[in-house]
Amino acid sequence: MLVSDFDYDLPPELIAQQPLPNRADSRLLRLNRTSAIFTDCRFRDFPQMLRPDDLVVFNNTRVFPARLFGRKTSPAASLGKIEVLLTRQISAEPNEWECLVRPGRKVSVGDSLSFGDNNNGELRAELVGRGPFGERRLRFSSTDDFFGLIERLGHIPLPPYIDRDDQPTDKERYQTVYARERGSVAAPTAGLHFTPEILGQMSDRGIETAEITLHVGLGTFQPVRVDRVEEHKLHREFYTISAEAARKINAARRENRRVIAIGTTTVRTLEHRAALSPNGEVEAGSGEADIFIYPGYNFRVVDGILSNFHLPKSTLLMLISAFAGREHVLAAYHHAIEKKYRFYSYGDCMFVE
Repeated sequence: MLVSDFDYDLPPELIAQQPLPNRADSRLLRLNRTSAIFTDCRFRDFPQMLRPDDLVVFNNTRVFPARLFGRKTSPAASLGKIEVLLTRQISAEPNEWECLVRPGRKVSVGDSLSFGDNNNGELRAELVGRGPFGERRLRFSSTDDFFGLIERLGHIPLPPYIDRDDQPTDKERYQTVYARERGSVAAPTAGLHFTPEILGQMSDRGIETAEITLHVGLGTFQPVRVDRVEEHKLHREFYTISAEAARKINAARRENRRVIAIGTTTVRTLEHRAALSPNGEVEAGSGEADIFIYPGYNFRVVDGILSNFHLPKSTLLMLISAFAGREHVLAAYHHAIEKKYRFYSYGDCMFVE
């Protein structure tokens, strides 16, 4: 299977650069994966699209301001500005992080970096290693308030296709209203459309919900660099499924009720966990998911997906294509382009069932 099979042309003006004033004002393209019929809707209609016995599963991860701007402090001969994107905490003691560094060629193992100043607080780190995908490993000096400093010094890591600097409003808007567990460097964007009112409508209809956690990491920023889909390897991302969530998910499956996943991160977490179980059940626990879902995959848990529109030739587009069929998905995407839907993180969404 070729990566080029998942390509499409998107006019740049359809890439959403700002969120809508109201989250729930997004458009929604509804796709029936059996009939291949798609319908133009509004996200406000989403609660009415659900069946009363559906189980809707959310990813409650919280984005933290993982983008840091600093400087090299040693060796003195090569001082310069450095941008760092923290992508995954490797250990808490010592405090080591996997990260992306720009410009990477200016930083070598053993170099020291500094972020902040005496007025706002300062973080110091040493580059202690390199990884196979271009990532670096930073070890931060001990501090009693590491995440407090990150909140003050860091910037929200907006995706590269949003061609502007982050703004103070992004700290709230690039976050789901149900975000709780800190750890992501990118939002699970399908959840950005929900408001307390929409969640209240679902509750009023008696629709059951559950929450899992998957912290979005480095893989979301990495393009597919191979020609054949099967040769691509995904980065691992940390997840947790509580006993309560596992109970609800397995009960829904036993009772032949639909499990609706909000976002591809939720899909991968549930499918990864089910693949580990000999009976296909979703067991409670934590771990690192690296499941790569592309056409030919047999879904064990998920019956419906709410998702934003994804980049050409991306693993996320491959996942949606695995669920609904590549031809059906690309036809729906071409329709969305013709109708001028807004694409990507701050854009509109698609409900596949």
